[in-house]
Amino acid sequence: MHDNGKWHEERDSRGHAMVPATPRDVVHIRVGSFLLVFLFAFAVLGFITGAVVLSGIAVVLGVLTVIDITLAVRRQKRRSDGEAG
Repeated sequence: MHDNGKWHEERDSRGHAMVPATPRDVVHIRVGSFLLVFLFAFAVLGFITGAVVLSGIAVVLGVLTVIDITLAVRRQKRRSDGEAG
């Protein structure tokens, strides 16, 4: 997996890239991105109907979700033990 201390990307039998990741990071990224779609819809719906509280909650949860996804991606990039996910 390592070549002179540098990471190189390997491919599985189907040609997909294999990168170091934990299932926890993958779940955070996938569920977070799925959640962002609904939070965006609730925020827009709240702005259209004038429900400021609904929009505010959706925006705050959206920001927290983006932070969580960012941290999961950073954790995934920092890993160097060669576990493929």
